[in-house]
Amino acid sequence: MKKKIAVIFLTGLMIFTMSGYFVNAADTSAKEENENSNILIAYFTVPEDIDTNGIDADSGASVVVKDEEVLGNMEYMALTIQDAIGGDLFRIETKEAYPLDHEPLVDQAAEEQDENARPELAAHIENPEQYDTILLGYPNWWGDMPQPLFTFLEEYDFSGKTIIPFNSHGGSGFSNTIEEIKELQPDANISDEGLSISRDKVADSVQDVTDWAKSLDLSEK
Repeated sequence: MKKKIAVIFLTGLMIFTMSGYFVNAADTSAKEENENSNILIAYFTVPEDIDTNGIDADSGASVVVKDEEVLGNMEYMALTIQDAIGGDLFRIETKEAYPLDHEPLVDQAAEEQDENARPELAAHIENPEQYDTILLGYPNWWGDMPQPLFTFLEEYDFSGKTIIPFNSHGGSGFSNTIEEIKELQPDANISDEGLSISRDKVADSVQDVTDWAKSLDLSEK
């Protein structure tokens, strides 16, 4: 009887150990894939808090609703790009959260722009040197990049790397943002092949974003 119990115990222990091994092996594999990527998709997004019942997108609040999940416009575009060409996602977030109601949000964006603010970021890229290409996504706020983008671009030295912008807008396209990126990263290669999509068309932009991303002819290591 004791021998039988011992066998059952040892069998259970082996299964537990092997299960842990496979979990750890999966984690290691995921880490290796991350480390081998040379494409970074960095984006800034603020999905506003609105009633999304029965809609696919809201042009004022700049959100997309897919499979009952609410995504910010830039998050939706970034995920579409990743599906098309791979790459690592990095969300540019600030330590102080932005208001999710539309009017307070646009007011804060205007105030930060007037003050030329540099909001402190909540997360940072662990290994920026591994990336050759940075696809940089942001909404057009008051004819400019959101101020956290200035913080982001001043934090890293992307010399020798290629930066490809993509954005959503309410009618102003990229405005002067590409020139600003060139000023902030003078030794990087800033692509003129960026993608700018009207915010009220983002929800139906999967094919356009996919075609654009693939046309860049990028490949992961």
